[in-house]
Amino acid sequence: MQSFVTYKNIQVGFSSAGKGSVVVLLHGFLENSTMWNGITPTLSKRNRVITIDLLDHGDTECLGYVHTMEDQAKMVKFVLNHLKLRRFTIIGHSMGGYIALSFAHLFPENTKGICLLNATYQNDNRERKLLRSRAIKMAENNYENMVRISFTNLFSENSRTVFKSEIKKALIEALKTPVQGYIAAQEGMKIRKEFTSFFKNASFKKLVVIAKKDSVIDAKKVLLFTQKNNIPVSVLQEGHMSHIENKKKLIEVLKDFEK
Repeated sequence: MQSFVTYKNIQVGFSSAGKGSVVVLLHGFLENSTMWNGITPTLSKRNRVITIDLLDHGDTECLGYVHTMEDQAKMVKFVLNHLKLRRFTIIGHSMGGYIALSFAHLFPENTKGICLLNATYQNDNRERKLLRSRAIKMAENNYENMVRISFTNLFSENSRTVFKSEIKKALIEALKTPVQGYIAAQEGMKIRKEFTSFFKNASFKKLVVIAKKDSVIDAKKVLLFTQKNNIPVSVLQEGHMSHIENKKKLIEVLKDFEK
């Protein structure tokens, strides 16, 4: 059941299920906490699972014109403080992974582990920043069309056929994100910090989950990095949306991570 708390005069939506070690699930860009609906029931059998709607996504309202990863992390910390939780593992999908790293950097004493799910520890390069700026301009002029095209492209070609109904449902949720939420998140991701060294050297428990056909994350590059630095990695099939495209395998991977 969704609950609410007031943070800096805005409403923040979150939910809690199960008992045990605390696992915090952070959704990605143009998603909300409903993306975890197929995963929470399994994880909550042995853990207390917290899902949180990020700024201007789902049931959480807008905080400003730019939502930095630090802004998001501080909001997450407020919710967890509200629940009187002190140590937890964070699983972040895409943008949620960027926020998880910012959280660990700001609040190392609260961070038990981090799983980067289709997410990277690197900041945006110049080309990626330009792509985000162009996307913002397009969104300002034709938001719905922009979201439909960009969201669908996150799935592998095979998945677009196999998971047609699931993609349709996820797209409906994506289109609930306001234009301002889209822009504020893009601007925040564009200026996010570089965390390669931080992630490599951090003492918290780690897992990186990548997908072979991910159009956002360079799977081969990440695989080399994780192998070189002895960071646990799981390689899934298909594209960026592993919670849909690789759900069964992903659940097993996350269960193992939380043992």
